[in-house]
Amino acid sequence: MNLLVLGANSDVAHAVAKKFAGAEKAGIYLASRNMETLEKKAQDIQARFGVRAKALFFDAADTASRKNVYDSLDPKPDVVILAFGYLGDQEKAQADFSEAERIINTNFTHAAAILEIIAEDFKKRGHGFIIGISSVAGNRGRKSNYFYGAAKGALTVYLSGLRNRLSDSGIHVITVLPGFINTKMTEGMGLPAALTASPDDVAEDIYAAFKKKKHVIYTKWFWKWIMIIIRSIPETIFKRMNL
Repeated sequence: MNLLVLGANSDVAHAVAKKFAGAEKAGIYLASRNMETLEKKAQDIQARFGVRAKALFFDAADTASRKNVYDSLDPKPDVVILAFGYLGDQEKAQADFSEAERIINTNFTHAAAILEIIAEDFKKRGHGFIIGISSVAGNRGRKSNYFYGAAKGALTVYLSGLRNRLSDSGIHVITVLPGFINTKMTEGMGLPAALTASPDDVAEDIYAAFKKKKHVIYTKWFWKWIMIIIRSIPETIFKRMNL
């Protein structure tokens, strides 16, 4: 098995790569922009698990190089983890739409663009797993992060459509909906400990979903029920809540 991790410098992506390397002895492609950090992670995985691990420069925003990077892979991956994202600054995005565009493009447009390339290759080969990390933020718009939520909501719908399209092609698509995760991106946000997962927690849930061929998972599990409650709040009440 060969695994491609897009956005591999994130804490969750690194944890997922280690989990697959250890449990499946998978060959690992780590793709991201910061090559210095990425090379260290690849060397660590290779030494720790005795598998091939290769660092690749990948910029999701670079339209010209996206397909070239994927086409250069030999062997091609059997499993792809889409792990890149950008939380952004909601207030800045309201004042400067270039920030909003960065949030939307990073979390949705660029994600869909590379996954379409991968989906076509998987379809020709007749097998493969696509695992997309979205967010519970996409389940309902909140004033504190509605640009991020809108982009993740679009990604969730996209992954659902992709799963439907590829269902007869031997390709399985998993949507991962994390709640709070203790990562570099959320550092200093004061997240509630009882509701916050570690990157290793998320990696364990993703691997279990892969083995069971789940379609959609929440991580941690209780976020499914939290979001059912949040989605059920009437709009007249919800708009007055400070969320």
